[in-house]
Amino acid sequence: MGGSVSFRIPEQIVTERLLLRMFQETDWHDLHAYYSDPVCTRYTVGKPLTEGGTWRVLATMIGHWQLRGYGPYAVVERGSNRVVGPVGLWYPCDWPEPEIKWALARDYWGRGYASEAARAVNQMAIECLPELHLISFINENNLPSIELAKRLGAQFEKSLPFRGGEWHLYRHQK
Repeated sequence: MGGSVSFRIPEQIVTERLLLRMFQETDWHDLHAYYSDPVCTRYTVGKPLTEGGTWRVLATMIGHWQLRGYGPYAVVERGSNRVVGPVGLWYPCDWPEPEIKWALARDYWGRGYASEAARAVNQMAIECLPELHLISFINENNLPSIELAKRLGAQFEKSLPFRGGEWHLYRHQK
């Protein structure tokens, strides 16, 4: 792609407690709290990452915006100004369909941040990308994410073999 990219969604969303914005290079420091934690990464990337691995994931999320015109947001806790993880639209070439993804550092679990951010992303997608029929694609053993998908109103559609396991496809309602 040459020249300026026109994004298909807003570059930021503000909620009651969060700022969802495009990632910046310096965000990898905060993101490393998630990507270096074996509990957090168990069902996503499958293992804790090195600092270099976290930086490369950050570059991938930034690149997703460049390739698709949308992507995951850096979720910033407005009170602390810390990046707590990514939440947003995700559609790599091996995914079955575009999804709403979420992944927060363990220190921020149980505060409703993932739900708050995912609801804002879903509403934004309905308004800006009405042609997308969003899913959440979740490892069958990731019970907290399955429960969150259900709380968001997503309906189980099917199981698919993926990356050596079974993954559940939950369809978000418009």
